[in-house]
Amino acid sequence: MKLFEHDPVIEPECDIEGSTFGRFCEVKRGSRVAWSAFGDYAYCDRYCDIANASIGKFANIASFVRIGATDHPLDRASLHHFMYRSAVLWEDAEDDAAWFAARRARRTVIGHDTWIGHGAMVKPEVTVGHGAVVAAGAIVTKDVGPYEIVAGNPARVLRRRQPEAVAERLIALAWWDWSHDAIRAALEDFRVLSAEAFLEKHE
Repeated sequence: MKLFEHDPVIEPECDIEGSTFGRFCEVKRGSRVAWSAFGDYAYCDRYCDIANASIGKFANIASFVRIGATDHPLDRASLHHFMYRSAVLWEDAEDDAAWFAARRARRTVIGHDTWIGHGAMVKPEVTVGHGAVVAAGAIVTKDVGPYEIVAGNPARVLRRRQPEAVAERLIALAWWDWSHDAIRAALEDFRVLSAEAFLEKHE
């Protein structure tokens, strides 16, 4: 399916609420995206649940991923959502707008050129740095540095995707901010050059 510059491709059975999408974005079948922003070229595969998140450009989100999983109040007499989704139970009660506002403010940030693997979960108020990889099934409870690869429950660093010096140069290059035409012109270099060779040519 061809992607479009001005309209995201949103497949059937998706639930989209209060969210924005950049250029050439895609949301696959059955996904829920609430109160989130997708950067240019970002996509999520099937049956993702993404809430209260800022998703970077060129983010690759595999199927069954959950980002910014909403939580319940731990310090109250009950955990149940009757406290803040009250209007569905009582005609004389309003929903707790302050609770929803506070929850939406707890943003999860996914950097540019990231890969979130199948079935991974990234908790609220966590930042996944540019170029990072979250392995399939990982539960990310704390920040992930740029170009790190994390796995496990809770997620831990396995290794770096690129050496720190190369990562810093890639971030400085910020190729994800290039124009659509400039990326097309460099397509063959993206395909065949190593990261270091790419940097040497395009810095």
